[in-house]
Amino acid sequence: MTTERPAPPLTGGEREMLRTFLDFHRATLAMKCDGLSDEDLRRASSPPSTLSLLSLVRHMAEVERTWFRRVINAEDIPLRWSDEGDFQAAYDASSSTRAEAFEAWQAEVEQSRKIEEAAESLDVTGHQPRWGEDVSLRLVMLHMIHEYARHNGHADFLREAIDGVTGA
Repeated sequence: MTTERPAPPLTGGEREMLRTFLDFHRATLAMKCDGLSDEDLRRASSPPSTLSLLSLVRHMAEVERTWFRRVINAEDIPLRWSDEGDFQAAYDASSSTRAEAFEAWQAEVEQSRKIEEAAESLDVTGHQPRWGEDVSLRLVMLHMIHEYARHNGHADFLREAIDGVTGA
């Protein structure tokens, strides 16, 4: 399995750049998981942390779902792994599989893309209840790039500890 990663443009409009950088980071997370077994993906390879590559994929499914569907699209839907709204539940990948986690994540990414593409502009707003504030699609896309970049740094360490593979 080999993940294709888009090359972000060097020039272009704001929306195209945000969209492509977000897809670049999404693909980077998938690349960090390429070629690993379910057991490897579940492995907490950097003790004492309990974080695993599969838990990152599950977490990012929740993040995509929350920011695009719940905040921007105002969908009244629960989290994928917790009816009680516990964001930490996604991190428990102890009984998860690549198929389960990636299916959820890819479905949420697809929904996120549809919502972003349908939005009239980056100035479209949604309500973020945790902050008690309205936020723009621009902020959501920037936040998502930040979220992926931060967790892709974690994925670098986790992958290297599993099999020595570095770079992406």
